[in-house]
Amino acid sequence: MTTTRVHTPQARCKIGFARADVTPPVGIYHRMWGAATHDRATGVHKPLTATAVHIESPCGTHKQTLLGLDHCIIDANEIDAIRSACNPLYPDDVFVCLSHTHGSAWLSRSRAHLPGGDKIGPYLEMLKGACALAVKRATASASPSTLVFGAGRCALAAHRDFYDEVSNQFVCGFHADGPADDTVLVAKAVADDTGETLGTILNYACHPTTLAWQNTLISPDYVGATREVVEGVTGGPCLFLQGASGDLGPREGYVGDTRVADRNGRELGFAALAALEALPQPGTHFEYTGPVVSGAILGSWAHRGLSDPERARCAQFCARRFVVPLPYRLDLPKVDATRNELAKWEAEEKAARADGDAARASDCRARAEQMTRQLARLAVLPPGPAYPFRVAALRWGGAVCVLCPGELYQVFQRELRARFPGVPIVVSTVTNDWQPGYLPPASSYGYGIYQEVISAVAPGALETVLEVTAREVKALLN
Repeated sequence: MTTTRVHTPQARCKIGFARADVTPPVGIYHRMWGAATHDRATGVHKPLTATAVHIESPCGTHKQTLLGLDHCIIDANEIDAIRSACNPLYPDDVFVCLSHTHGSAWLSRSRAHLPGGDKIGPYLEMLKGACALAVKRATASASPSTLVFGAGRCALAAHRDFYDEVSNQFVCGFHADGPADDTVLVAKAVADDTGETLGTILNYACHPTTLAWQNTLISPDYVGATREVVEGVTGGPCLFLQGASGDLGPREGYVGDTRVADRNGRELGFAALAALEALPQPGTHFEYTGPVVSGAILGSWAHRGLSDPERARCAQFCARRFVVPLPYRLDLPKVDATRNELAKWEAEEKAARADGDAARASDCRARAEQMTRQLARLAVLPPGPAYPFRVAALRWGGAVCVLCPGELYQVFQRELRARFPGVPIVVSTVTNDWQPGYLPPASSYGYGIYQEVISAVAPGALETVLEVTAREVKALLN
């Protein structure tokens, strides 16, 4: 049949936005990249922020708070402390969504002994308080509104599993021939009483790795400029949610030039604005109204108000929380072997420095850093044969938001959205935890691809999460 009605997914709700500056102090430990030669941050590119969005159903029975943080990785116990500070009675209703910017460093108390590490503990305490205040303000400001959802396209993200035929190995970098999800999901919150735009939500999958080992500045990477572009036009805070970007990164990345990060961010920001500008007024659909006789017989369309049953569906809120047991890989590294490897690289670095071989010393230092991080990952993996992968699927009227930890490959969101055409499915990864690390598809195992090598779970984990999540989303929509 010919389409005569175009529906725009919407959610009637109460929503509030708030923003806090959570920029760490200059001089704090900053080394995120193994190849970096610096330890301390020497300045600030753009502020790091905490963006709180409180969403609840019109009747107030379902409530969630999404807290977007400009950080790469935060230890799970620190995230739990933030959630408890934000909502002491119902911490599970708070979702800490990391943008995953690699310009913020890995601020873990385990690094307190390193240069600038003495500033990490006090900063994390400040962060907890700032987040709690932002959530309090967002909750207090929540008012009757409508979330209107739409989608656009942006070519910033590129595939990053590249096979180097010269060195005969996979490297993590721009793969011009690889597939890349270019979907930009947006939502605009419009106040029911004034028609004012209260804020926006932007969901896109692309590693914030424009700035790399050469950069010594605290930075939100491209996300900072993206928000500036969107907020400069809409006037309200923009919550950025990192999508399934395990195999996606910016076409131009791994640089020290902040102008490149800003350019990447503007590219995404303009794409988001285009999608936001295309959204209709809330509470309407687009309908064919019939022929009009003019120089030609014209087909006329108009925006019409939603019916009462349609409005009721836009107010439907529900949630499903579930745990997917993901078996650990059989060849998961052992702690003792990792410690021995770390000691070997530290000794080789020392020898290289004594010989005056700076290049070799840098390589050894990077290898040692890899082992240090491997030890950190192994130390926090839950005991037992499987990792308890915790997922939340939230229905907001005509849309669904899936929040999960780790770094999933893009096929997760592409396949999930393909199974539910017409339903905006927001996918927020690196939420509430980074573990169990990467979830590549089973077909990526065994080739020496970085994301697979450091993954803690066995082949088939991503496919299992996809199937279980799709089943839960179907139940939500029914």
